Amino acid sequence: MTLESTVGIQLAESRLIAVLVIDEESDAVPLARALLRGGVNIMELTLRTPAAIGALRRIREEVPEMTAGIGTILTGTQVNEVVDAGAHFGVAPAVNLDVMRQAKEKGLPFAPGIMTPTDIDQSMIEADCQILKYFPAESSGGLPHLNNIAAPFAHLSPKFIPLGGVNLENVNTYLENPHVIAVGGSWLAPRQVIAAQDWQTIEKNAAVARERIG
Repeated sequence: MTLESTVGIQLAESRLIAVLVIDEESDAVPLARALLRGGVNIMELTLRTPAAIGALRRIREEVPEMTAGIGTILTGTQVNEVVDAGAHFGVAPAVNLDVMRQAKEKGLPFAPGIMTPTDIDQSMIEADCQILKYFPAESSGGLPHLNNIAAPFAHLSPKFIPLGGVNLENVNTYLENPHVIAVGGSWLAPRQVIAAQDWQTIEKNAAVARERIG
């Protein structure tokens, strides 16, 4: 995924991705609409449940104004499934060169999960990914660690999406960092809130986050 790609531009403008675990496909459309009403227009459905691919299809069909991607992509087979379902982008928790090459061949904008200089090197040099997921952000050392591992690659202009421990209290601290293009927020729509179909709370969470970020 590059800064010049459509998704890269959208990330730079929105600065916030709702990261979600969904258990029922039928919750997908009202969930996406609640996020949009709150001002969040990018979402990542994680492949932690069997409902994710079907949920993505429904969102792409019924809520086309939402930029919807898939996370937790671990295999080439999943890359194919995600592309067939119409994902705008893909995300992984780690660096897998075979998966990244498959994503590139399929034209899927892709952000691998990085935590070390080696991860950045493989992702940028070998797989031509410019936007990278920094995961898990807080438990890996937060912004001090990110600044240290990004420094040797600064001339290549990598951009990062921190996820893991990012919340409403520290979100602006992350977004003020020049290495960060956007943040991933699992607090916007927790799994249990989605399961309870509490769309009002999700809309409110999104609106509060959007107001905080600006």
